[in-house]
Order: sequence, then structure tokens, then C-alpha cells
Amino acid sequence: MSKRPLNVGLVGGGGGAFIVNPHQKAIFFDGTRRVTCGALHPDPQVAMSEAEKWPYPIKGYRNYDEMIEEESKKPRGEGVDYILIVTPNFVHYDPAKKALEKGIPVFCEKPLTVTSRESKDLADIVKAKNIPFCTAHTYLGHWTSRLSRHIVRSGLIGQVRWVDAYYIQGWLAGRTEDMGVMQAEWRVDPKRAGASCCGGDIGTHALMQLRYVTGLEPVRVSGFIETFVQGRQLDDHFTAYCELNNGGRALVRASQIAIGHKNDLGIEVNGDKGTLIWRQEDPECVKIHLPGQPDRVYWRGEVKANDGFLGDLPADLMAEPTIPSGHPEAFHDAFARLHRCFEADVRAYQEGTYKGTDGSKYATVDDGHAGLVFVEKVVESSKNNHAWVDVKF
Repeated sequence: MSKRPLNVGLVGGGGGAFIVNPHQKAIFFDGTRRVTCGALHPDPQVAMSEAEKWPYPIKGYRNYDEMIEEESKKPRGEGVDYILIVTPNFVHYDPAKKALEKGIPVFCEKPLTVTSRESKDLADIVKAKNIPFCTAHTYLGHWTSRLSRHIVRSGLIGQVRWVDAYYIQGWLAGRTEDMGVMQAEWRVDPKRAGASCCGGDIGTHALMQLRYVTGLEPVRVSGFIETFVQGRQLDDHFTAYCELNNGGRALVRASQIAIGHKNDLGIEVNGDKGTLIWRQEDPECVKIHLPGQPDRVYWRGEVKANDGFLGDLPADLMAEPTIPSGHPEAFHDAFARLHRCFEADVRAYQEGTYKGTDGSKYATVDDGHAGLVFVEKVVESSKNNHAWVDVKF
């Protein structure tokens, strides 16, 4: 017999919010999850109005306190199975904490919170309750990100010497926050975004790609937090030179003033036996450069084990349900893969068999905490004439 669809509750998502749209598509992607309710706006009247005009029927709540309280009291199968938080940064911590305290798993947009003190608190609750928590680092959901992780962590390009992890955009090259663009207004406000705009918003994605693919951690950073647009309260350019825990080095860089760049996230890993290159704007392939050999390009759907470079490939990686090569997977598929993997852990949690997650399928609460610690250390370094600062997650 088919299992019932999981019920998902939204925190935020009304008033023209962007990020809720790919999330809700991802939730419905497999037919095994559905959005059933939401507290969609901080204004109670607007929240109820937004629920009334939602594209499909959902139960509206005036605020997330009301939603979490009422949904937690319902029998399993009637209440929410997990909540999805798609609010600005400063409204992540409180609903996440309250849901966790009620035993409700949480899927939360990044950066996880405004401060590392808050993110550490959430991580402690998750650990104490052994409850599923996903930090929504979308790009880990690309199948090719997972292939890249396998290649690097299996040692196929040797000892990692150097990593360039970056996310480059151009949408804040002007005073976008003065043009009525909601997504820009809160990102440049320290009270709502935290210590860094560019670093918190997209620099954390670059850091996560480095950590996920290589398994390495920055242990010291020298940071540059820069604001190129006059009068802007927070940074629009973020650079961190890192010492890694294997002795290698890395550059974690992000920019939102690079005109012509859209969502140019990528990673290049230089090992002592070869180089791996992956870019999310060309997400169907992974490029490998080996000395004295033709370049290799691995396309999703065309990857074969034991080809002279790749050895055996993990069964779970190769069993991923994918469309044939040449029909591109992309952004929405990446979101769906994260929700699909999170669903499996939520079901295990409900059945009493959940034993935690190893971070191979989606970013965890600890990954979200690492992002906040990293950004704060880069800001600290930048304020102290770019001095080297120790990092410990």
C-alpha cells in the first residue's frame, strides 16, 4: 500500500516571496509530499488573505506560533510532518526553535540564523531530540554535486591542494534596495540579514560547496568584507582566503556587484593527481583534467563505473531516479532531491528508526551553524586589517 503524503507547513512565502515557488514545486514533485497549511506573512490579516488566494487550498494561520501550536496537537497524518521556513534571515530562529521543541522536523532556508549563537542553540536542540533538520543549500541537490563529492572524497584526483569556491552575481550592482525590490531591501539591512549581506546570502553557498565536495574544513581565514555601492549598510563583495585542515588552501569568494553574472556558483578542486571543475549554471556535467590525458567530461545519465578513471560507484548514487541524459535537470530538480531525501528521514523519525544524518544527502543544522561561524570569522578578520583568525565549527 502506498504511504500517505507528508504534510508540510509554510512559515513565510506570501507577499511575492521568490524562494517559496521552487520549494513548493519540489514538495509536490514526487506526489509523496504536499503543502497543507501556512503562516504566510507577519501581518495576521495579510497572512489570512494570502492563504485565501493561494493557488491551491491550504489552511491559513495568522502567525507561525498559532500554526505550530495547533498543528502539533493533531494526530499523526492530520498535522504537519515538517515545516518549511522561507522567511528573511531574522525570522528563521524563532519558528525553527518552537517547531523543534514540539517535535516537528524543520527544513529552513539559509543562512540558518542571524548569529552563530542562535544557530548553535538550534544545533543543540536537534542533537538532544535527534530530530531531522535540513538547511536549504539547494545546490547540493544537483546529482553532479554528489558525483563531484564521490570523486574528490575517493581520492581520484589525489590530495587536495587548492580549492576555488565562488558565487558571483550582479543584481546588487546598483541601489537595488531603493527600487522597491523586497529581496534586496532586507538583505542589506543588518537587523534583518545579520553581519554580512553577500557573505551570508551567497558566500555560505560557496563555503558549503567546498565542505560538501571535499570534506575539508577551513581552520584559519583572512577576510575581506567590502561594500562597493555607496551608502549601502552591508557588504556586496566577500572574499576569504582559507587554510584547510589538510594543509591545503582555498578561496571562498562571492560578489553581488559583478555585472553580467547571474547565479554563477562553481567550484574548482586542484589535487596532486588532477583537477575537478563544476558550475551550477552548467549543472549537467563534471569536468576532470588529468596530466598527460585528454580532458574528461562526465554527463549526468552517461556515467559508467570502471572506465579507467572512475572505479566502482555507490549504488545509491547510481540508483537516483533521473531523466535520461540530454533532458536537463536543473534548479527545481535540485530542490526536489533535497526534499525527497529529507522526507525519508522524516518518515524514519516518525517510525522511531531515525539515527541522524551524515550530511551526504542534504545540509544539516551543523552545516548551517558552520556557515554562520565562518561568516562571523571573516567579518572579524576584515575588521582587524585582514588578520588571520582561527575557525572552529
